Amino acid sequence: MKSSFFALMSRMKYINRWGLMRNSRSENIAEHSLDTAVIAHLLCVLRNKRFGGSINAEHTAAVAMFHDTPEIITGDLPTPVKYFSEKISDAYKDVESAAVDKLISAVPSDISDEYEKLLRCSDDEILRIVKAADKISALIKCIEERKSGNNDFVAAERQTLDSLKRMSLPEVDCFIDEFLPAYELTLDEQA
Repeated sequence: MKSSFFALMSRMKYINRWGLMRNSRSENIAEHSLDTAVIAHLLCVLRNKRFGGSINAEHTAAVAMFHDTPEIITGDLPTPVKYFSEKISDAYKDVESAAVDKLISAVPSDISDEYEKLLRCSDDEILRIVKAADKISALIKCIEERKSGNNDFVAAERQTLDSLKRMSLPEVDCFIDEFLPAYELTLDEQA
């Protein structure tokens, strides 16, 4: 049996993010998904080691790697459009669900259950961590754009940081306090 699933996954590099914003450097969903997975893994480690959690960091990182895969089919709908109204949000959820159906149908049936667990994760704790990691990745993009002289991301940076703080996750607060300041530094200053 031939499968197109991984050929579809490889197309993530063609889907650019931040379509309504002027970018000094474009970002695609492949690189964003890797950043989100790395951050999600760290958030789990922080929760487990510092706050008595027991979340599976590796599984959470894998869910994060696949969190934007429906956009291979749908494209990246800008956040202001996606959340403009409840009706649009609900319709987009239906479109995303159909995209996930299509992706899962491209996986050989004997292993599709493993990918369905990643593409349709229903664990609220994992999904909350992935959402936080997704927002942190967006915040980092905003910082990078601002540092490059692009003020188009200043409001998005402020809104994203506020949104992260409202999540009230101690591991997110740790990231903001301990890891985020390094993104303001040059490579020489980090070393």
